[in-house]
Amino acid sequence: MTLEERISSFSVLGEQLRIFAGQPDQLHTESRLQTAINAAEKENPWFTRNVIMHAIRYWGNSLHKPGLNEWLEPYQPAIGDERPLRRVGVVMAGNIPMVGFHDLLCVLLTGNHLVARLSSQDASLIPVVTEMLVDLESSWRNRIELTTAEIEQPEAILATGSNNTSRYFGYYFGKYPHIIRKNRTGVAVLDGRESEEELRGIASDIFTYFGLGCRNVSKLYLPQGYDFGPLHTALSVCQDHFHHPKYRNNLDYYKSIYLVNRTRFIDGGFYLMVENEQLATPVSVIHYEYYRDPSSLVSLLNGQRDQIQCVVARNEIIPGTVAPGETQQPALSDYPDGVDTLAFLLKKFD
Repeated sequence: MTLEERISSFSVLGEQLRIFAGQPDQLHTESRLQTAINAAEKENPWFTRNVIMHAIRYWGNSLHKPGLNEWLEPYQPAIGDERPLRRVGVVMAGNIPMVGFHDLLCVLLTGNHLVARLSSQDASLIPVVTEMLVDLESSWRNRIELTTAEIEQPEAILATGSNNTSRYFGYYFGKYPHIIRKNRTGVAVLDGRESEEELRGIASDIFTYFGLGCRNVSKLYLPQGYDFGPLHTALSVCQDHFHHPKYRNNLDYYKSIYLVNRTRFIDGGFYLMVENEQLATPVSVIHYEYYRDPSSLVSLLNGQRDQIQCVVARNEIIPGTVAPGETQQPALSDYPDGVDTLAFLLKKFD
């Protein structure tokens, strides 16, 4: 397949996903995708319909020809050249719906053979989306291999997991060219001058996907004397999380732990805020920490770069950061862990 043919098939797939996401439930014409959504909801309680549709909508909006061409332009002419078909293994995570799709996209657009090990937490959506892709371009059939077993004889590996599983990946796949990703999270820096809209954006950054994504904000950096009132008002737009059984179980569990240990916390009703230096938090908990000035904070964040996926702040506070409300709308060039997946796949491996 030529690069143009690869781009075109993904572009049409994006159009199909956009159409699906824009239809009322009773009018959905892509029955396979609807069936997969129903299955995913049963397989993984965190994958509610709203959560799944958020992922489908994101990928529908991301897969359009102008955007794909703009993303791939810096990799020309290498990405358009004919090269031997390499067998690239992808170990997919299952923390949020279709989280492994970006690796799938990178492998296939670079003209390689995909061997994807599906997560047991997200085993229904990727197969159906790849079926839709094969329907659009039959040549993909011989370049896509999905499995729940071990990946055998890969020529390169992309693997995403927890800090614990990354050690296993390193042991098992270390002899192959690889990108192995660990746990990361998002942080936000506020200065108390955020608008209502920006604070609602922070709420989305925290609670989309129930906070389970690596780009979700789990830690807030606040100025001394910060007024929590407007923030609590903004966060309340996500209070329906309180009615999700697993989320509520987490909330009740950690609330009881903090009470027993006499840990001070702010009770937001459906979330808990704890002053803590750690970045990562359990579901339903938000950590916060006070800072004196943004310049000293930049040094602190740079020292934790290997744990942070993205930093949210208004540009006036820290330039070059992600705007509030944008963490779950990354550009295609926002590579996980900041490691350029396309550049890696286009390298010559010894």
